[in-house]
Amino acid sequence: MHEPAAPLATTALHVLVVDDDPEVGKLLSRYLTGQGLRVSVVENARDARAAVQDQTIDVMLLDLGLPDEDGLVLMRDLRSRWQGPVIIVSGRGESVERIVGLELGADDYVNKPFDLRELLARIRSVVRRSQPVRPVQVAGRGYAFEGLQLDVPARRVLDANSREIPLTSGEFDLLLAFVQRPHQVLTRDQLMNAVHGRDAGPFDRAIDVQIGRLRRKLEADPAHPQLIKSVRGAGYLFAPNVRAL
Repeated sequence: MHEPAAPLATTALHVLVVDDDPEVGKLLSRYLTGQGLRVSVVENARDARAAVQDQTIDVMLLDLGLPDEDGLVLMRDLRSRWQGPVIIVSGRGESVERIVGLELGADDYVNKPFDLRELLARIRSVVRRSQPVRPVQVAGRGYAFEGLQLDVPARRVLDANSREIPLTSGEFDLLLAFVQRPHQVLTRDQLMNAVHGRDAGPFDRAIDVQIGRLRRKLEADPAHPQLIKSVRGAGYLFAPNVRAL
């Protein structure tokens, strides 16, 4: 974790660091504050819950090895009432931990030791994707398919009864990438770039995990998906006809 000297300009965001290592908390607080961000640091799950409830948090940096509760348990609980971006920052680098974290709703995963500039770029990326787009003039609000509506400016999906289907920012971006390219086979690299702004690594299953989550939320029978179809050896295809709104 080498700290670069040159500051990078960024918008004012509130970052919640959840890490029981005081040195990591100090390092992130000093660096991110120097980049113009507001930073709060807590060292346990109890204080993380209180911070999310009492403050406006733009992004959470979550360590998994907390003293009072496993970070994955905390995130699963928080996801039932808070949909803000979560980046797992952990020294537990096993692939199963990354997969479980993504399945529970994490937007990204960074291993310790990390590069501070890369972490800042990841923060900017997940926060940018989570913000509603409010252009002055909009040609259309979004897309409709299979009784569902995707409202792009509001970044939400409505079912046939106009009830919102809660999606994380990564899930929304993944669905948007599909509906903008229906009936096309999209590779994992294309989808990873659309959602995370980078290519998939040889052992990176982030897209597969997010597609699994998306299927569970949208498909009538996730075990036999009809919306997002797998194309063996190639990628995924969005099967429905899509209409612009």
